[in-house]
Amino acid sequence: MKLHDLRPAEGSRKDRIRVGRGIAAGKGKTAGRGTKGQKARAGGGIPPWFEGGQTPLHMRIPKLRGFKNRFKIEFEVVNVGAIQAAVDRGAFESAIAERTSATSKAKGDALITVNQDLLRAVGLVRNLNKPLKILGNGDLSSALFVVADGFTASARSKIEAAGGSVNVLEVPSRPLKAIGVDTDAPADEPSESKPKAEPKPKAKTKAAAKDASEADEAAEADAPTPARPKAKASSKAKATAEPTADAEPEAATEPAAVEAAADDAPEASATVDDADDESDATSDDA
Repeated sequence: MKLHDLRPAEGSRKDRIRVGRGIAAGKGKTAGRGTKGQKARAGGGIPPWFEGGQTPLHMRIPKLRGFKNRFKIEFEVVNVGAIQAAVDRGAFESAIAERTSATSKAKGDALITVNQDLLRAVGLVRNLNKPLKILGNGDLSSALFVVADGFTASARSKIEAAGGSVNVLEVPSRPLKAIGVDTDAPADEPSESKPKAEPKPKAKTKAAAKDASEADEAAEADAPTPARPKAKASSKAKATAEPTADAEPEAATEPAAVEAAADDAPEASATVDDADDESDATSDDA
């Protein structure tokens, strides 16, 4: 046996049928599709639900109306009449006795606590994964402490009328405050109040300092200049300003000069008198 002598087993390999290659090939002419028809055409076919044109089954059967609520809560329901029947036959006492130890003694005057576990033990509840709801069908004469996830108004009134009480189990939707912590109480005020520190002035940047200096310079330029006090005219100037008899009066003089001349008129006259006395003494000496 050599490598080129290897062959597949007899009958394990079969050539595919080549249709449409003439009558002599055995699959010529209609190529195995029969005569004309829907199935003989390329791409033709009948869907599996087609029933020859009659009304198909999925259209003939009736349909369920309405919708299914995805958010509906399925409760385990127990009527108060069934609870009273369990009390009458002593089912609760026997179930409690089985659970409690022989050494522990239950108080005779205490109310029986009926919860979902106890109801399952007596056969009134099948599933503990669903919430429990107590309904008001039937009568209740025993005083019981009933714990459940929900109560109807009639069930609550019948339990309370028999001398019992109810407790609704609530699942918190948000975190609750710690037990024993009163957040409403005001906090203790400090005995000595510390003075608040004054905020430190922020360091000015170079650009801000430059803008401030430019603003100060502009304010100084816009401010009006103060008026300077008037200086008193000297005696010589006042003497020259005094008009002589020969000189003709000017047509118009400045009001400021006139006021100054009027204020200093006595001083000017005294100077003129002194000058006349000096001239007389000089002439006498000559």
